[in-house]
Amino acid sequence: MRSTDGTDGKPWAPRTVAVHAGARRSQYGEVAEAIYLTQGFVYPTAEAAEARFVQSGRDEFIYARYGNPTVAAFEDRMAALEGTEDAFATASGMAAVSGTLCAMLRTGDHVVAARALFGSCIYVLDEVLKRFGVEVTFVDGTDLDQWRAAIRPGTKAVFLESVSNPTLEVVDLKAVAGLAQAVGALVIVDNVFATPVFSQALALGADVVIYSATKHVDGQGRCLGGVVLGTREFIRGTIEPYMKHTGSAMSPFNAWVLLNGLTTMDLRVRAQARTAQELARALEGHPKLSRVLFPALESHPQHEIASAQMGGPGTVMALEVAGGKEAAFRFLNALGVVLISNNLGDARSIATHPATTTHQRLPDTQKAELGITEGLIRLSVGLEDAADLLADLTAALDAA
Repeated sequence: MRSTDGTDGKPWAPRTVAVHAGARRSQYGEVAEAIYLTQGFVYPTAEAAEARFVQSGRDEFIYARYGNPTVAAFEDRMAALEGTEDAFATASGMAAVSGTLCAMLRTGDHVVAARALFGSCIYVLDEVLKRFGVEVTFVDGTDLDQWRAAIRPGTKAVFLESVSNPTLEVVDLKAVAGLAQAVGALVIVDNVFATPVFSQALALGADVVIYSATKHVDGQGRCLGGVVLGTREFIRGTIEPYMKHTGSAMSPFNAWVLLNGLTTMDLRVRAQARTAQELARALEGHPKLSRVLFPALESHPQHEIASAQMGGPGTVMALEVAGGKEAAFRFLNALGVVLISNNLGDARSIATHPATTTHQRLPDTQKAELGITEGLIRLSVGLEDAADLLADLTAALDAA
């Protein structure tokens, strides 16, 4: 397995880690990592099989639902990139979120969560966990007084998106982590919008970091994947037993695709973020837009926090089209370069209408509370030419 140090003993830079860390090569010395498409593994003797089931080594495997060489390479590379001791790869980002919460929580436990979350995260917290007797308190993630009032002795965990989906609220992670750790609560951060490139979650106090690798890690619309990152004790003692028995492990083929995605992720994300910033500045103040939400804009409510805790502004913004749903749909239907879809973090620019898609199941009162209006568009900026994107967006706004 490839380490994260160069020949001089100095740690590699993140871009080098994303290309080389954790590589496992066969006796053939292939350049691109091999795909080990196998469900099971052979043991030389019955005694060896018994020993492996008692205590398997880092490169000893039992069953693909438990672990696989290709998946292990992806886990090791992500852990090296994020700076955690270990990682567990899952079938999707939501498998990572739901698996983490279900693996560690029991009836009677208390969780405090930011209210501004992806719709499926809200479902897991508000429906699934409550159904099994977990107490969940939702707070305005940007209001430290609400966090302070909700977190109490005995709180087991806090859960938040460092940058919320879809309204890009930025939580003061360092402050929330301090409140949580004062009572021994685990800090779990969904860090998708911050991206692995711009992440500083661990340094700011996160105990567990979660990514949908479907987004920027693949970033090319090919496959699903997720990853949970944390201490070796938490990953192997809490996450792995739950995941391997409930069946949400990552496919070896998907792990291979994601490993290759990591090699270009830094270049892609930085280029996308530059374009996103250019577009946000150009669109701010447009007469057809009620607001433009993007962390790099000085007008963003948490601009200073975002600047302090993110290494870059991210690739996603929110545009509120004046005129509600009808105007928003006219805008979407007039787009020529930007695609209408519900993914993000892709090489292709994607526009989403959260009120009728990703967050459609939320009651209207909850949408209003979260700022998910009928005119809100989530725009994930891709790798297209910035001038082409701006021309497409302004022409669509004229049509709105």
